[in-house]
Amino acid sequence: MPVQMSRARFEELVGEALDLLPPELASAMDNVVVLVEDCDPDDPGLLGLYHGIALTERTSSYAGVLPDRITIYAEPILAMCSSEEEVVDEVAVTVVHEVAHHFGIDDARLHELGWA
Repeated sequence: MPVQMSRARFEELVGEALDLLPPELASAMDNVVVLVEDCDPDDPGLLGLYHGIALTERTSSYAGVLPDRITIYAEPILAMCSSEEEVVDEVAVTVVHEVAHHFGIDDARLHELGWA
């Protein structure tokens, strides 16, 4: 049975997952916002999405652009979990996964590292 959770509590879990990032990584994040949405309209099962230019791909001409976006989708995460503890774990994995994309780490490497 899917977990029932308020949007405020889910956003709190996303914030807590960001707080778990090592300080050197958190401080290296640049021009990126983290958002919570219900679900991706094009792929309702998607847990998270990074949209932007990874730090490893930015050049000296990178300037004056809107922030990159990391979006964490609440509904599919809640639907796949049967306890709040599972939600906490899945949110943390999803946040790390999307932050890794901000740092230029692709899905293949994340899989090798056990974060896929």
